[in-house]
This record gives sequence, C-alpha cells and structure tokens, in this order.
Amino acid sequence: MQLIIVTGLSGAGKSKAVDILEDIGFFCVDNMPPKLVPAFAQLLLKSTEQPSKAAIVIDIRAGDAFKDLFDSLDSIKEMGFEFKILFIDASNETLINRYKETRRKHPLAYKYKGSINEAIEAEREVLQPIRKMADYIIDTTSLKLTAFRERVASLFLENVKFAMPIQCMSFGFKYGIPADADLVFDVRCLPNPFYIDELKNLTGLDEPVREYVMERKQAKGLVPKLLDLIDYLVPLYREEGKSQLIIAIGCTGGRHRSVAFAELLYNHLSNDKGMNVMVMHRDIGR
Repeated sequence: MQLIIVTGLSGAGKSKAVDILEDIGFFCVDNMPPKLVPAFAQLLLKSTEQPSKAAIVIDIRAGDAFKDLFDSLDSIKEMGFEFKILFIDASNETLINRYKETRRKHPLAYKYKGSINEAIEAEREVLQPIRKMADYIIDTTSLKLTAFRERVASLFLENVKFAMPIQCMSFGFKYGIPADADLVFDVRCLPNPFYIDELKNLTGLDEPVREYVMERKQAKGLVPKLLDLIDYLVPLYREEGKSQLIIAIGCTGGRHRSVAFAELLYNHLSNDKGMNVMVMHRDIGR
C-alpha cells in the first residue's frame, strides 16, 4: 500500500500534483480533514478492494484543525502504515502573481483583510513543521507543467526502480538558486561560450557548445574531480535513506556551461542501471 500525503502552499500546484498522481493510477482525495486520516488508513487496510496507491491532500484549508495532522500521522505510524509526504512550494512572488492571474482568493485572505502577501507568510509559518518532515519537496517557481509532471511521475511511477530519484538540474544564477537543490555547483569559473559569436545563440544541448566547454583545460581538470565527488556522495545519500537528490549546476544564464555539465552528469549517472535519473534545464528557454 502506497500512501502519499500531499501538502504545501496554496497556489503552488497541489491540484496539478493530484491530477498527475491520478493519471499514474493513484486514488486521490482532496482537502481531507486531518482527524479523518487514521480512519481512512484503517479503511484502506480492511477493504478487500483497497486501491494499491492513494494520495490525500491536506493543507491550510483545514483551518485551525490543520494542527491535528501531526497526531494523525503519529497514529497511522503506530498502525504500521507507511506513508510519504510530498510538499509543493513556490516563491512568494510567484504565488502572488498566480493569484492575480486567476483572481482567486487565498484561503487566509479574510484574516488579513485581503493582503495576499501577509496571508502567504502566515501560511508558510503554519506549514513549516510539515515541510521539515517532507520526504519530497518540489519548488514550482520556475517549473513548466511538463517538467512538473515528469518530476512527480518520476517519484511515484511503479515501473521506476525503488532507487533514490536523482535530478540533474541546470540553472542560471541570475534567476536565483533552486530552492529545493541538495547540492549546488558553480561552473561560472569556466570560459563562457556566450562571448563566442557562433555559439552565443546555441545552448549546452548543441555539440559545438559542449565541445567548447569540455575541451577547455579548466573543464578537463574539473570533470574528473566533480564525477569522483558525485560517485562518492550518491551512495552515502542512499544509505542515509534520502528520498530524492537534486544536483543543481549553475552558470550565469543557465543556457551554456551549466546545461553541458548537467547533461554530462546525467549521462554519467545513467550508466548505472540501478539509478533513477532525470535531467532538467530550468532556464534554458530564458
């Protein structure tokens, strides 16, 4: 039995996450009162026609009852019921823009006289304890829907091995460091193809850019050291029981050097058939 507790900031993408989970075979319940979680777990255990995978959404819409979630989680642990917590996050600026675009009200807006920013800050404070407990955190600030779908599916698809999911992500420092990154490497120390006229409008996915980046003496010295460090760290994270590992590699704009290195790392890790690896280029289209 696979049970996922989906929670996170209002407007961050929980409903999208539930849609994706439903598409890959999860039985989903939205806005479940926290006190009902043990009863729901018992129902799943006793039912002869129980779904093998279920997801429930619990968030700030529960109001003051949200604090009951922690006792409920303790209760189902005592029942021997295993679960994972998926926390969906996004920056305040992104959440504010989404509310303005959709013209929807934040669940706490009435408490703060319509101030979206104050409502988001209050919600973030309430959710901080459950965020610390989360097995998976997905920051949707810069994620397109296709990338979000791939990210969620990679975590919970049955045909993916139970190996710790690893995401190799390229990004541009000028757009901010990914909030959900576990390891961050800065390759701005390498020569920048942006200043080569014939390479400027290409990306790290193009062979001329990859050749330019990887053939520099600086990269030739960095590559073996980086791969050796990753090969050393990944087993340690797995042994520690980490649910997912996000390795972010950044350059200035996220289009050339970081993309080439993220692809290099992805190909390197993919050679181990026991790995569940994916690659994402956050800022390549900017």
